[in-house]
Amino acid sequence: MSIALCLAALWLPLCGMSALAGYGLGRRRTSRDGLAGEAGEAAHLALHIAGLAAPSLRTGLNRDSARRAVRHLRALLGTPALAITSLDQVLARDGEGVPGDEAILTEARAALRAGWPHVVTGEGVLVPLTVEGRVVGALAAYDAGAGHALARIATEVGRWVSGQLELAELDSSRRRTLEAETRALSAQISPHFVYNSLTTIASFVRTEPERARELLLDFADFTRYALRRTRDFTTLADELSCMDRYLVLERARFGDRLRFTVQVAPEVLRVPVPFLCLQPLVENAIKHGMPGEVRVVIKDAGPEAHISIEDDGVGMDPEHVRAILGEEPKGIGLSNVDLRMRRIYGHDYGLVVDTAPGAGTRIRLRIPKTRPQPSLV
Repeated sequence: MSIALCLAALWLPLCGMSALAGYGLGRRRTSRDGLAGEAGEAAHLALHIAGLAAPSLRTGLNRDSARRAVRHLRALLGTPALAITSLDQVLARDGEGVPGDEAILTEARAALRAGWPHVVTGEGVLVPLTVEGRVVGALAAYDAGAGHALARIATEVGRWVSGQLELAELDSSRRRTLEAETRALSAQISPHFVYNSLTTIASFVRTEPERARELLLDFADFTRYALRRTRDFTTLADELSCMDRYLVLERARFGDRLRFTVQVAPEVLRVPVPFLCLQPLVENAIKHGMPGEVRVVIKDAGPEAHISIEDDGVGMDPEHVRAILGEEPKGIGLSNVDLRMRRIYGHDYGLVVDTAPGAGTRIRLRIPKTRPQPSLV
């Protein structure tokens, strides 16, 4: 489901809930300003209570989220009792007069099978909860005076809850996509680099055994970091450590043909950054900058860390760079890092590449110091 559709699924039911709040919240309050004041107060309170329930629902439909949201949803409806179910169990209940689990599930199954609200005369209303057209549970509101008015507002609340669950599913899908990309990135560390590193280490075994031993440890540390099962984020200090080992191995291979300098502001070392966001850019700089110098500069820029990776090599055609960044990522490289940066932080945080044939290449990226919320990762 697109973000626009998810927002629509959230906003439209919320508007309906505010309009119908006179049943649940408005009926319990009066205002000196008359009907307009009463409706406005009820709408404001409905939005406030919905805001309290939303964070729990955005984690998906489970026992913990249902328990944290159920009392807010009951307050929103203004009913004596409320229950939330999945397809096969009662997840949470609140208030007096909630039937036993089996009784709730018996009535809930009728609503789940039909796919629309089920009114139990004189008892309550059960509304199915859906995600992408799939029924995933039910909202059961209990009130001895249950009728069409309660059915209407319970339906709107159910639609709003379903909208929150849709957004939770979208968040989860985005996280799974990012995790899959990170695993794919880790799994596709250049086999040429692995082969060349081991060949270089082997060349030192007889002539400089101590250096061969040190390089082998650097190689082991690099691969352990790059191939581990990890979260999407690490610290800039860890990324720099990985990059340093990569550069040591490449320097052993290329000798004096490769020169590099690294300047880092100490204040940014603890900044959270996407896993493996630097090494692919350094690898690109070496690929296009040999023989020559690679310069990595990381500055503290207030709310952000600014990173620049520059080489003085042959450069690239800007049109070619745009084509690379527009491709679907197939593994490690510029397009993978660019896509992950945009998905995590927003389109303004993609890679900026300054290059021209014969003029070297400079890649710049900005990383906010505050890690984005899970719903945005």
